[in-house]
Formats: sequence, structure tokens, C-alpha cells
Amino acid sequence: MFENTFRNIDDLLWKDAGADSELDYIGQTSWVLFLRYLEYLEPKRQDEAELRGEIYQPILSEEYRWRTWAMPKDEEGKLDRHRALTGPDLVEFVNTQLFPYLASFKETAEDPMTIEYKIGEIFSELSNKVQSGYNLREILEYADELTFNSSDQQHELSHLYETKIKNMGNAGRNGGQYYTPRPLIRAMIQVLDPQIGEKVYDGAAGSAGFLCEAFEYIDKRMKRTTQNLQTLQKHTFYGKEKKNLAYVIGTMNMILHGIEAPNLVHTNTLSENIRDIQEKDRFDVILANPPFGGKERKEIQQNFDIKTGETASLFLQHFIKSLKAGGRAAIVIKNTFLSNADNASVALRQHLLESCNLHTVLDMPAGTFTGAGVKTVVLFFEKGEPTQRIWYYQLDPGRSLGKTNALNDEDMQAFLDAYATRAETEQSWTFDLSEIDPDSLDLSPKNPNTPEEEPLRPPREILAEMEQLDRETAAILENLKAMV
Repeated sequence: MFENTFRNIDDLLWKDAGADSELDYIGQTSWVLFLRYLEYLEPKRQDEAELRGEIYQPILSEEYRWRTWAMPKDEEGKLDRHRALTGPDLVEFVNTQLFPYLASFKETAEDPMTIEYKIGEIFSELSNKVQSGYNLREILEYADELTFNSSDQQHELSHLYETKIKNMGNAGRNGGQYYTPRPLIRAMIQVLDPQIGEKVYDGAAGSAGFLCEAFEYIDKRMKRTTQNLQTLQKHTFYGKEKKNLAYVIGTMNMILHGIEAPNLVHTNTLSENIRDIQEKDRFDVILANPPFGGKERKEIQQNFDIKTGETASLFLQHFIKSLKAGGRAAIVIKNTFLSNADNASVALRQHLLESCNLHTVLDMPAGTFTGAGVKTVVLFFEKGEPTQRIWYYQLDPGRSLGKTNALNDEDMQAFLDAYATRAETEQSWTFDLSEIDPDSLDLSPKNPNTPEEEPLRPPREILAEMEQLDRETAAILENLKAMV
């Protein structure tokens, strides 16, 4: 049922003149879905307050509750058509009253890490693009069918929302940067094995896939006590995101996964001077996939010790600095980082190798990131001890990856099995850092276990053989003529 509801909402958005692409569809679906979720959340929060003996203060004023403006019901529980706004009246209310009211929460909320502040940020960044009040009325009616009454329902909704995020990759180059394949994320998390009580961070959060998957990983494995649940909700997951739409989507994604007031900050991570990062700002676990191919201005580069315009290289410096001593990180990065010969790349590799134990490099196949057209590796490292040996693994799913043939969990299992023993196979090997070229510090994969192919013969030898075959052919023809 939920899948049909999402499809019906997309069909209405497609018909409307105000929504032009998959990016618009998910932005509009997000704000409607968020307000539907709040209608479920209010009574839940009220029950919890009463159990604590507290007087509950509702998040929203009554006139802005879903049940009042979006879906007023009659005594039979059906939409009250006499009270329900529709057509131009509905659009005018949403644009001139509802959105400004919700956006004002950003100014009135007591704490940035509350759901009230998140409401203010979301509705400061989004606008209603549905131009037809009749289309919007139908969208609201479909959204009202979505329920959050059980963990299974919430899990299904979060899964469908993830599917919509993935589909943004089909909407153009900008959409794809929000989505990292979830099987890869889950494998990275399994290697790092985050625990309750540790702080998990992604400074390039996008749609918050790393944080959502890490939440599910810890939630399934921890002891379920009141203190642990409080820690998991409020003091475990932290992220930053620069792009407006990605920030909104990431916030919504975390909320749907069960994190009520995400510690996700709307900011340009790279605008922060890494020299100002203190111990209190550091994290136990960092998981990230910084943007590919971005270029940063000179003033941004001044925030870093190693100056470069390459966005991913600046992010890597930020992550190293933000990691606690003994902390663990898994970072997706273009494979060219391992071999680029420019001064900044060499200096950054040296910094990584000297300050961290880069114990594993996972070489991903082409097509892992649909539409991105780049080859990537995953760097797994721990901060504190210098690198001595690196275990490499070249993932080979045995097929070409692409839009219709995406990476799956089974593909990643071979890597996880081999990682457990650091096995030496045709796909994996260990490199001793004592053998590295001290000038280039080239870390690009050079598999010594690949079966050797027969070397190509030199052209002179091939030509000589061709001439010999020509002579033999000519002799055979002469013999045939003589026989005739």
C-alpha cells in the first residue's frame, strides 16, 4: 500500500506545473511526509511526558496541526469536505501562513538540537512548489494513508524514502551525489563496528545514509536500556551538510529511521578552520563519501595545512583532524588519490600514513556509483599509529555494475569474509610500507597475485614470423602448380 501511495503522489507532482524533476518530487514529498509524521509524533511525545509526570507542550499550535488544516475529519473518520481547504485557498494557506509559521521555529526554538529547530530549518529551506490546490488536496489525502503506528510500518516507509533518494541519481548529476550504495555503506560499518557510547560522524552527510545505517547497526546490537536509548537518540550521530535540499532530505531520512531530532547541521564543513578543532570536537567513528571532483576557492583552502582545490582532499584532512586518538574511519575517495603526483596529493598521503594506520584499501569496481563515471577506493584507517602494512582487496562481483545491475550485499560479503582473516588471494594482498617509493608515495593497487599473462612479442619478431609464413605459403602454391 505504501509503495502505491508514493507512486500516486509522484503522478500528481508530475501533472503539476510547479514540480519539474525527481529532485522536486522528493523535496515536495518530504515536507508533506514530515508534517504527516509530526501528527503521529505529537501523541507519542505527550504519552512520554505524562509518564514522566510532566505537562506536555505541543510542538504545533492547533490550527497548524495536520488534523486541522490538512485532513479535518467528520464523526465517521472521513475527510470533512466542508472544513477542508482546497484549490487556491489551500495553496494560499500553505504559502502565506503554514510555511512562514513553521519557518519561524528556527528563531524561537530554545536549542538547535531539538525537533522544533529542525522544523524551522526544513521550512526555511523548502518552499511549496505545488501550484494546483486541487493536486495538493489529493496529495494530502494520499499522505494521510501513511501510518507510523509500528516499527515495521516506519521501517517500510524509511525504505521507500531511501528508494526515492536513490532515484534522484536519475534526475541529473546533482542528484547522484546524495546517494552512496547502501551495500557498500553497510560493509564499511561492519568493518568499523561502531558501539553504543561512541560518537559517529559524517561531515559530508548528503542524504545521511551512513548515519541512518549506523543507527540501525548499533540499535540491533546494543543492550536496550533507557540510558542506551537516550544515548543512541541524542549523543551518537553527528553530521554536516552544505546543500539545502540534501540537508532537508538527510534530516527527513534520519527522522524516518527513528532519530527524532538529528544532530545534523546545515553548514559548509570546509569553511571551518581545522586548526580550531579541539578534543571535544572529535569523534570515535567517521564514515563518509565526500563529493567527487569539487573545487574549492583560495579562501577555503586557507583553513587547511595542505593547500589544494580538490574538495575530497580537504575533507580527508578534516576527517583526520576530527578523529580521536584510536578512532576509526572509512572514507570513499577517487582512486586517483592513491597515485596523483602533485605536491598536495603526495603531502596528504604522507600525512595520512604518518598520523594514521591505513590498514585496508578496498578497490571498488567501475559502475559502483551509477552515472558518476569514476573509480573509487575505500580507505580504512585508525588514528594514532603510523602505517606499516596495508591490506588491499580488489572487489570483483563477476559482472558489470550499472543502473540496472547495482551493487548488492552479496557482492560485499566476499570482501567481509576475506577481511576477517586478511587472506592472500588473487583479489587481495598485503603491501609492506618499507617497499614504497619514498618520493612518490604511490599507493595505487598493484596486485602481485594476479596470474601472469604471456608477454607480448616485439613487433620485429611478429613481422619475421609473418614473412616466414608467406614464404612457406608461396612454396606450397608452387608445389601445387607443379603437380598440375
